[in-house]
Amino acid sequence: MSDLTKVFSLNAHELDYNLPDERIAKYPLEERDLSKLLVWQSGEIIDSKFKSLVDFIPDNSLLVFNNTKVIRARLNFKKSTGASIEIFCLDPIEPADYQIAFQQRHSCVWNCMVGNLKKWKGENLELYIKVGEEAVLFTAEKLSKDGTAVQVRFSWDNDKYDFATLIEAAGILPIPPYLHRETEEEDIERYQTVYSKEKGSVAAPTAGLHFTEHIFDSLASKNVERAELTLHVGAGTFKPVQSETIGEHEMHAEQVIATRSFVEKLIGNKGKLIAVGTTSIRSLESLYWLGVKLHGNKDLQAHDMDIEQWLPYKSPSKISAQESLQEILSYMSANELDSIAFHTKIIIVSSYEFSIVEGMVTNFHQPQSTLLLLISAFIGDDWKRVYQHALDNGYRFLSYGDSNLFLK
Repeated sequence: MSDLTKVFSLNAHELDYNLPDERIAKYPLEERDLSKLLVWQSGEIIDSKFKSLVDFIPDNSLLVFNNTKVIRARLNFKKSTGASIEIFCLDPIEPADYQIAFQQRHSCVWNCMVGNLKKWKGENLELYIKVGEEAVLFTAEKLSKDGTAVQVRFSWDNDKYDFATLIEAAGILPIPPYLHRETEEEDIERYQTVYSKEKGSVAAPTAGLHFTEHIFDSLASKNVERAELTLHVGAGTFKPVQSETIGEHEMHAEQVIATRSFVEKLIGNKGKLIAVGTTSIRSLESLYWLGVKLHGNKDLQAHDMDIEQWLPYKSPSKISAQESLQEILSYMSANELDSIAFHTKIIIVSSYEFSIVEGMVTNFHQPQSTLLLLISAFIGDDWKRVYQHALDNGYRFLSYGDSNLFLK
């Protein structure tokens, strides 16, 4: 049986565990860094608090963060009949670049999920948005449907305002569906990391929610450095593995953006590299495979840079992390790029060999999720012992829950 066949045939039920609803944290703690911290180091489990993270991070480590910012992606329209239509913005199409899409001052097209879609027969939907003392007429036009996604053109009648300003004024910040509640005022601040910068996510990189400026100061005292990249988290992060085997599950695509200075910092890093959150892990390992692609083709075009779901298990090429990163840096230099952007659909499963990540900070994840699949790839079947220990010792689960530090 080939390695790829083994991966394809992995049973999704191996990722299951019993998570009682009362163990899901419905609200954040009063202070971010007062969450519990479970430390797993080569099989040993230690119970601690997140404010003591500095005691477990090795000196001179490099922590990598995803600096994406959650947008107010939910827009509520009402038809003349009174029917409510909710449009959930997923990712931009025209223009496809997030930053440029948010800067548009007349119109833009997004992939969206639409609630009550059957009631939207084809007429344009209108919404008056109050920005300061002005009312802006905001219009949604349904263009086409692709699977569950609907392409929607948004346009507005005042080019004084960009798209970012309008959805900030009218949109609702999305929170995870498993919280089974509406967004509240507290979520506006607490469902963002303190270092969030780049707008584009519809879900927070939740491992980062525990960090505070006090934590950053304590880490700096041990010469622990920070580096930031961007992965815009899509709604697919909540999609469980519903198929019988892993090979039948289709991963969602997410955009990764890495700057030249970020790649240079990775190349110069001499300490342990610890990723904060599964999105940072996914980005870093995808970056490695982008370097592998470039190693085999120095003239790779932008549209060929995306990382396919099964690439790590099919690629015959294996180079060192340093070689991979140097390939990316050389490509950026040759093309005079300050940053590089690509999409990744990578799936990290039990047979995956990590090329860049040596440790991770992460939350407790949903049963049968691809995030839990990633955890099992890093610590093996010991994830079951870790999760049972957390259930037996009062840990809070999922986005607003407690945290883990995994070190090999």
